[in-house]
Amino acid sequence: MSAAIDATRLSFILNELRLPTIKHMWPKFAERSDKEGWTAARFLAAIAEHELAERDRRRVERHLGEAKLLPGKTLENFDFQAVPMISKAQVSALCAGDGWLENGANLILFGPPGGGKSHLASAIGLALIEKGWRVLFARTSDVLPHDDVHIDPGKSSSRATSSNLD
Repeated sequence: MSAAIDATRLSFILNELRLPTIKHMWPKFAERSDKEGWTAARFLAAIAEHELAERDRRRVERHLGEAKLLPGKTLENFDFQAVPMISKAQVSALCAGDGWLENGANLILFGPPGGGKSHLASAIGLALIEKGWRVLFARTSDVLPHDDVHIDPGKSSSRATSSNLD
């Protein structure tokens, strides 16, 4: 009866500490620990490692859902040879996210249709999420409706004026 009370109390404590993976896995690990003669430190390290891994998995899953990335777009399946003006080294540096994200910078890709902008943006976003960053993928058409953007032919083609963005 004491073991059942201890298990119930431990379940309550793990709930309060917000350790769902440990709550779920500890009985199996405790049994293995007893059979294999683990030290208390080894037992605790094993269940804590599983808790961390599960939290990381859930974080990546949650951030992927929020990011709205295009499915299946990775750096591994991007054809850098088809678009030679894109530097694989530069893209890899962007994926590292080292300095530019810490400075609060954003990444905007622009160019003609079919150049791989959406693919690269999604692939870079995926790499950054895996490194712990939060990202949001959005096309210009998602941000600015087409009928509200007007190109002034007298100005540089890179300039656009917008009306009624409320």
